[in-house]
Amino acid sequence: MLTGNVALITGGATGIGKAVVDEFLKHGSKVCVMTYNQEQADLVEANYKGKVATCVGDVRSLSDNQAAVAKTVKTFGKLDTFVGNAGIWDFITPLEAQPEENLEQICDEIFGVNVKGYALGAYAALPELRKSKGSIVLTASSSSFFTGGGGPIYVASKHAVIGLVKQLAREVAPDVRVNAVAPGGTMTNLKGSPAAGHADFKLTDIPDVDGLIKGMTPLGYTAEATHHAPLYAVLASKEISPYVTGSVFNSDGGIGVGKQDG
Repeated sequence: MLTGNVALITGGATGIGKAVVDEFLKHGSKVCVMTYNQEQADLVEANYKGKVATCVGDVRSLSDNQAAVAKTVKTFGKLDTFVGNAGIWDFITPLEAQPEENLEQICDEIFGVNVKGYALGAYAALPELRKSKGSIVLTASSSSFFTGGGGPIYVASKHAVIGLVKQLAREVAPDVRVNAVAPGGTMTNLKGSPAAGHADFKLTDIPDVDGLIKGMTPLGYTAEATHHAPLYAVLASKEISPYVTGSVFNSDGGIGVGKQDG
């Protein structure tokens, strides 16, 4: 499915990103992972024993994104797929509950990683993707469509991802396809905004988060990262999805249709 493919994946050290790395490797892709610090890069290198290239950088920096693209091309000779996956959460904090003194910075951090990071990554990747007639796959969310999976800052940032997918897909066609996967509640170590004091907290630290997710999901169970990863590979595949662009694959346990009665 991905034999000969070369992918750059942001936020690929843990969670959904790591599952996507594993899935791409399983199907024959070569992968470079962009991490936000050396500790994460060391984790990737320890997990894959040289099978995956790494690059440390801030997704909010255009030059760092360009360096990651350059590292991918230098290592593997080209770039076929850019997967924008790095993200942070707001821990379902209501807007009025955010600390006034840090609110501007919290907004900047969440939108910076979740939206700006994708736009800059796409910008950096597009010259190479046009050469390879490649694709972009972004991580959206059930919060890109529905409420309840975050506070207003996070939900707004994930809604923005859908706008980015649709407009970018129109602009870069027919050279490059642009799509997204929208996972629902998933057990990962997703962290939050440092300005909000959430840098060291993970989604899995929330008491009974598993029960919370089950309670709002028609399928009745919490997703694992591996449940979503195959969709990224399908969207990246030129053989399977050559006619798919501007689309979002919902992988949310049916949240959009509501819980069953009773």
